[in-house]
Amino acid sequence: MSLPLRTLAVQDLYLRDSWLYRILPSVRHKPFTPMSCGDLTENWNEVEPDPNQLRWKPFNIPKSSEKKVDFISGLHTVCGAGDSKSRNGIAIHMYTCNTSMIDKCFQNADGDFLIVPQQGEILITTEFGKMMVEPNEICVIQQGMRFSVDVFRETRGYILEVFGAHFELPDLGPIWANGLANPRDFQTPVAWYEDRTVATGYTIVNKYQGKLFSCQQDFSPFNVVAWHGNYTPYKYNLENFMVINCVAFDHADPSIFTVLTAKSTRPGVAIADFVIFPPRWGVADHTFRPPYYHRNCMSEFMGLIKGHYEAKEEGFQPGGASLHSIMTPHGPDVDCFEKNSTAVLKPERVAEGTMAFMFESSFSMAVTKWGLDTCHRLDKSYYKCWEALKSHFNPNWKPSSK
Repeated sequence: MSLPLRTLAVQDLYLRDSWLYRILPSVRHKPFTPMSCGDLTENWNEVEPDPNQLRWKPFNIPKSSEKKVDFISGLHTVCGAGDSKSRNGIAIHMYTCNTSMIDKCFQNADGDFLIVPQQGEILITTEFGKMMVEPNEICVIQQGMRFSVDVFRETRGYILEVFGAHFELPDLGPIWANGLANPRDFQTPVAWYEDRTVATGYTIVNKYQGKLFSCQQDFSPFNVVAWHGNYTPYKYNLENFMVINCVAFDHADPSIFTVLTAKSTRPGVAIADFVIFPPRWGVADHTFRPPYYHRNCMSEFMGLIKGHYEAKEEGFQPGGASLHSIMTPHGPDVDCFEKNSTAVLKPERVAEGTMAFMFESSFSMAVTKWGLDTCHRLDKSYYKCWEALKSHFNPNWKPSSK
């Protein structure tokens, strides 16, 4: 389906607002009442903290023949930190669903949703218009925007939610004008409306202070005939990312792979960064080219849209995930280490046919009970991928003379 879209310059804007021309105002609805949150939560104290390296097998998608699950009922919180009430924090969710939302829309009063489809395209109807978002694309639905999700098969994806900040392009520093995600490649919907009465009731689901509430009205909320402004939903195709990489030796900081960032009040660390590892050339000399073993001051939640991640070709699968918490060591598995320690360092394509990504945050994230237990997808043998690492230290080794 080809939908009309237009370019949106995503940048650091001190003022973000939009003016919507509605057939009826959104204030005309019955009172909100509490509803079940399912596996959606902001309770970070359900289980004891776990500093171990964590990895999940692909999350299960319910079969449509067994149970109808739409986008809202298919939301599951994996981990997070902070608080939507104080407007400072992050949550990471999976969505697994098999049916479209009928006469129902969702509104997140707590923060922004960055949605990463992994299996199955999603048609998102917003108050600003429609967007078809496919795997290898992302979209951002900013705080307070109402939207409905249509799916066409069993569907799965990842969501990064941030409280208290909006996503923007990272500062390019010495890169300066061009590179990474370019503003010209972001797209926003063109106005689309329906003037439709719903006698049986249209349901508005509102996420507010970490809980879900619903209300009824007798007309479609997508009744905006025109709009103008810069506070909008938008989408981006990850294939448009202009990769910058090391062309001599050693590694550049992984921040060179940042697509979008939600800044914190502390310079140098973010509430959340959205980072990708797309196909690219590896040409560094005298260098162990895969990601090195490390600990750092950020939490790293990784997902895989397609292909095989270069540092862990086995075990880390599309639709699965991993979490390496603050100061928890991690890095390539044994096979990756041995292969690349003896590889001939000629130019080679890296991550061809693959798209891995990372939600990185300065928050120390807690895993939910659903993530550790209920989902039954935690790979409890993950630690074994490093157990066979051996010492190659030789105190008599000297570099060869040229």
